[in-house]
Amino acid sequence: MSRPRIVIVGAGFAGYRTARTLSRLTRHQADITLLNPTDYFLYLPLLPQVAAGILEPRRVTVSLSGSLPRVRLVLGEADGIDLDAHTVRYTGPEGGEGTLPFDRLVLAAGSVNKLLPIPGVAEHAHGFRGLPEALYLRDHVTRQVELAAAARDREECAARCTFVVVGAGYTGTEVAAHGAMYTDAQVRRHPMRTGMRPRWMLLDVAPRVLPEMDERLSVTADRVLRQRGVDVRMGTSVKEATHDGVVLTDGTTVGTRTLVWCVGVRPDPLVESLGLPMESGRLLVDPHLQVPGRPELFACGDVAAVPDLTRPGEFTPMTAQHAWRHGKVCAQNVAASLGIGERRPYRHRDLGFVVDLGGAKAAANPLGLPMSGPAAGAVTRGYHLAAMPGNRVRVAADWVLDAVLPRQAVQLGLVRSWSVPLESASPEVARVPGRPEQRDGDAVPAGGPAGAPGGDTPDQRPDPPGGEPAKQQPGGEAAKNQPGGESAKQQSGGEPAKNQSGGEPARNQPGGEPAKNQPGGESAKQQPGGEPAKNQPGGEPAKNQSQAPRATGKPRLPGKSGRPGKARKPTRAAGASRSAGPGADPGPEPPENQPAPGPDIAPGPVKRTDGRTAEGDS
Repeated sequence: MSRPRIVIVGAGFAGYRTARTLSRLTRHQADITLLNPTDYFLYLPLLPQVAAGILEPRRVTVSLSGSLPRVRLVLGEADGIDLDAHTVRYTGPEGGEGTLPFDRLVLAAGSVNKLLPIPGVAEHAHGFRGLPEALYLRDHVTRQVELAAAARDREECAARCTFVVVGAGYTGTEVAAHGAMYTDAQVRRHPMRTGMRPRWMLLDVAPRVLPEMDERLSVTADRVLRQRGVDVRMGTSVKEATHDGVVLTDGTTVGTRTLVWCVGVRPDPLVESLGLPMESGRLLVDPHLQVPGRPELFACGDVAAVPDLTRPGEFTPMTAQHAWRHGKVCAQNVAASLGIGERRPYRHRDLGFVVDLGGAKAAANPLGLPMSGPAAGAVTRGYHLAAMPGNRVRVAADWVLDAVLPRQAVQLGLVRSWSVPLESASPEVARVPGRPEQRDGDAVPAGGPAGAPGGDTPDQRPDPPGGEPAKQQPGGEAAKNQPGGESAKQQSGGEPAKNQSGGEPARNQPGGEPAKNQPGGESAKQQPGGEPAKNQPGGEPAKNQSQAPRATGKPRLPGKSGRPGKARKPTRAAGASRSAGPGADPGPEPPENQPAPGPDIAPGPVKRTDGRTAEGDS
């Protein structure tokens, strides 16, 4: 008799805990498969410390294959679920498709960025939910401070050293608190010529910081932020974003090159395709985390609307604390459905929350006891060490080193701005050049009213729609060969621009006909050095010689089944790096005299269409 097959979709807090507990309970009595886009579990609450240079990126990740014995890891993203056939369709990181049969299915896909219809935000803001976004933000903030220090114009200096964070929830508050400390340390070592100092702004339409937490935590966090010089503006949000700054809802215009979007999250849209009862985008389950009428289907974490037995009539909030405990109960109930142990309902009371504000400052209320100052800082870091499923020694070592040594304020350039677009539904993976991200006809849904109060919920991270690219963005008016090309007049699902993913590929984009002055195409006579010599290595360049382009970048044909509102991972382009990760937007083209980026070469600067050279990824 074959062993039962258990498939777990997602390796966030809920999915990882489910897989780990099931591995211990079943002990070779079931085949457990974990489907996830990355090979690591990400401890999201410490992501702001990665952006601030306190922790190295691998400190907040835990290897799935190394920490989950007797669990088979499949890298890929679920595209659709056939409950009648008991199969899950997925696309791998290199574009290959496959199916996973199951006898028991656990949906723990988590949440994705929330989309808000605010003009210019999709083009000029970046979210903060995945590791690539944290790495990009650290490089970007470092670069802006360095450029501001070298600027002679006071207006340019002020714009570059102004950083706007939207969303005063758990994530946005920590990003602003840690970011202010990071930039102040940079300026102390390298003062600016104009005598100016970095300025951080925290915006939210809610009446107070951390609106969904205890008011005493809110007061503590607000006080610490203002002591560090953070401009906290409650009841205010962004009305429009441009390359040169943002227009606030109160009519104020703020010059800035940095807009961090921490407004909130929404459940993964994968569950919407099931056609089962939903509650605010979440799949309705019973107290045993089982979908009514579907004994083979379980759901937990952010995609599940779990009844809160301690507060009848309500559902547990989308927090990491609940997701982690959902996973344990879900694993026990899945095992019980196979005859191992007994079922139990999910019942949990909040143990309190902790907010790390950087240095020795924090706000915490363990077991309902409000704390602040160094005592709260010790409790906060102790809680994180206890909650992390690995890397505790390395994290503690980084904290000790940060306390005694100055931080290394350097920009590595490993993640470029086009690799982490705000509209991405998969922030856990960075986009790479050579592959379109979105299929023809896929629409990007909007996710709620503009300026939803409260920012994100605790332990969660943020995504808005596309408007018409502002003419002030890098390169002046949106160039038709830039990622995304001409916007389709702010219409989701409208006629795609000819150089967008799903449309006719641009001739100088990866996947289109190679431009005559691009590598792999006809040698351009306007290249530096004039017409190439006939005795150069490789012989005389045949002007009509047929050469294959480096990357096909062929969009996936419409009509393939896919998850709603989420881009399907396309086939890996020929010549793309195997270690580059899952597919993404083509991104900016490299300079004419520079080869396409390889696995060990960071993409070169974007060539502007107005003849100016781009300064970084601002």
